[in-house]
Order: sequence, then structure tokens, then C-alpha cells
Amino acid sequence: MDTLTLKLQGMSIEQISQANEALKVSLENADPEVQLSIANSLWSKLGIEFQPDFLQRNQQFYGAQVKELDFNSPDAPRAINKWVQENTSGKIDKIIDQIKPNDLLFLINAIYFKGNWSEKFDHNLTTELPFYLLDGTQKQHPLMFGSGKYNYYENETFQAASLPYGEGRLSFYVFLPHQSITLEAFEQQLNAQNWQQWMDQFRKRKGMIKLPRFKFEYDIQLNNALRALGMEVAFSPRANFADMTFTPVAIDEVKHKTFVEVNEEGTEAAAITSIGITRTSAETSTPPFQMIVDRPFFCAIRDNQTGTVLFMGSIVEPN
Repeated sequence: MDTLTLKLQGMSIEQISQANEALKVSLENADPEVQLSIANSLWSKLGIEFQPDFLQRNQQFYGAQVKELDFNSPDAPRAINKWVQENTSGKIDKIIDQIKPNDLLFLINAIYFKGNWSEKFDHNLTTELPFYLLDGTQKQHPLMFGSGKYNYYENETFQAASLPYGEGRLSFYVFLPHQSITLEAFEQQLNAQNWQQWMDQFRKRKGMIKLPRFKFEYDIQLNNALRALGMEVAFSPRANFADMTFTPVAIDEVKHKTFVEVNEEGTEAAAITSIGITRTSAETSTPPFQMIVDRPFFCAIRDNQTGTVLFMGSIVEPN
């Protein structure tokens, strides 16, 4: 990756790669009750010469499949999208729409997650209730009912609960802003420091939760977001990817697709990120809580051992 923008400060590429390999192995073996797979692939145009160290590192530490394709063939996008389908259990069927003449390489990352709740919701207790939308209107939607002891935290802005999967290493976190707080205002508080402070405050507490049953699919181009995070150079002719190839290249497009389904049994989720590289001209004694998630909320799937967040997003209208 661009040596100016994509290296982690104070770590060598070797250290980053070894840390990633250890994390991948740890996550994929986190819980026998949870299916979690992380797959990577590199798809290059025929005739493009890449640095041997770059290919070896991706195969050894990231488990990446490396394949050459005739990018001029209409079969090329189909081959990439077939890999996407296979590595997300068919939940995401396409990431590449077309291959442009200057495209040289696609780096594809796929995550598939399927976890059953430690304590499943009773289907018989799921009821149709009003869910209040951002514009003030409401719709009837199935809300699941659960009660027991949950890891729970609340402050002046929101209340939050953690629902464990399987043996408890991985959890689904739901953050419900108070009625006087908009979802947007909550999202503005989301940063690494606040997130860690919140995680440290969760404690076991008896309570009741009503949570929407939902399924959503989402796709986004991440170019502007990554530029805003300081990766402007990586998208420009000034990009330096010499550790990858001698050919002058830059990032053309970063696309991300997500699928998440939450129901009485548990959660199924998949995500795909594609980076297109193009040629350039160069426990407490407290009263039980009640948490009724009947308005827009934020949620995340997190590994409680490493702190890794696998998925996160806001639900404004469950479907």
C-alpha cells in the first residue's frame, strides 16, 4: 500500500502482516457456535508484474488467493463476483460491475459471520409494534422480546445493551439514543476514545429488551471517506505503491457492500470490500432496565477478546 498513507505509524510491514495473520486466526476460531470466515483475493490483469514480496506476503499472512485474468474478457467480472458469492454464502452476489481499460488489480476482502444468540428470542413473544421513523411517522414492525441479565450501560445520551453469541466471546451491541437525542447527534460522538470508554462501562444488569427483527443490504463507495481520513495521495498520480509494482498506479475506487440479518435465532452478516487499482500517467445492585428499541439505533458486532469490530452501522428503518 502507499508507503505514505497506508502504513501504520511505528510498525513495519512485516509486523503489520504478522499481527493481521494472528488476528485472522484468532477470530476464525473464536467460538464453535459461530461461523466466521475472512477471505482475501487479488485479481490482476494479464501481464502485470508485481513485486514477489508483495505477492508472497499477501499469500502467507492474509491467505490471499492470487489470480490472473484477461480483463478484456466479459468472463472476468463474473469470475470475481463468483468468488464473492462463494465467500459470503451467497449473501452478496456482486461487487464488480465492469472492468475499465486502465484497471490493473482488484483487492477483494470478504467477511462472513453467522452467530446464534447465547439465549435465543422466543418467536411466540415477537409482536408487531410501532417503530418511529426519523421524519416522525411510524410503521408497524416485529419487535423481539428478551429478558434476563445483559451487559448494559447508559448515560445522558443513550442506553446500550450487549447480546452475546454462542459462548460469549462475540456480541451484538445495540445503542439507542434517548428520545431527546437524534441519531445524528449520537453518531457525532462516535470516535475511538469514546468507544473504548463506553466499552469499559458495560456491567451485568437484569433487564428487558425489545429489539426489531431486521435485514438490510448496503453498498457505498468509500473514496471520499478515505480521502477525508488522509489518503488523498493514494488516489492521485503522486501515489507510491513501489512495494507492490514498478508500474505507476493509484487507487481508483474502494467499494464496500454489507448484508446483515438479525432475527430470533441470531445474526447472519457478510461484507465485501473491493479496492480497484488503476494505472496512472504516473454486576451491580440496580433496578432492572427497560430498553425498547422502537426508533432509529446504532449497532455493532464486536469480538470482546480483541476489541475488533466486525460490523457496525445505523438502522433508521428496519425491513
